[in-house]
Amino acid sequence: MATIVFFEKPGCINNTRQKQLLVEAGHDVECHNLLNVQWEAHELRRYFNELPVEKWFNPSAPAMKNGDVLPSGVNEEQALALMMDDPLLIRRPLLRIGDQRRAGFDAITIDNWIGLALSRQIDSAALETCPRKEGHRCETI
Repeated sequence: MATIVFFEKPGCINNTRQKQLLVEAGHDVECHNLLNVQWEAHELRRYFNELPVEKWFNPSAPAMKNGDVLPSGVNEEQALALMMDDPLLIRRPLLRIGDQRRAGFDAITIDNWIGLALSRQIDSAALETCPRKEGHRCETI
């Protein structure tokens, strides 16, 4: 099994569910507060691999929901600058295993990468969107 460095927003319901799936599959999860890391652009970029820039962003971030940030209109350099300025914009979780990095939690992709031992149907989309009711804002820690 893998040891996973897991960058999360503490208190995020889906990050908690994602960690639970990883632990249930036998992985060791080392958690870090994504919002407290002093990211450097080149290091943050490594997590997004081949994802298009639009997929780097957390659609549940307040700046995204308010329309203050429109990912379709930014390039890689601009996206990274926005995320370093406002880490809530970063698609979560960020996962690191050795030299490999990933952003987001698509259960099928994660299962193919390290194994999740899925014994039930998992809704990957639900694991990446905020389950809180409209108008509720999670506090930043």
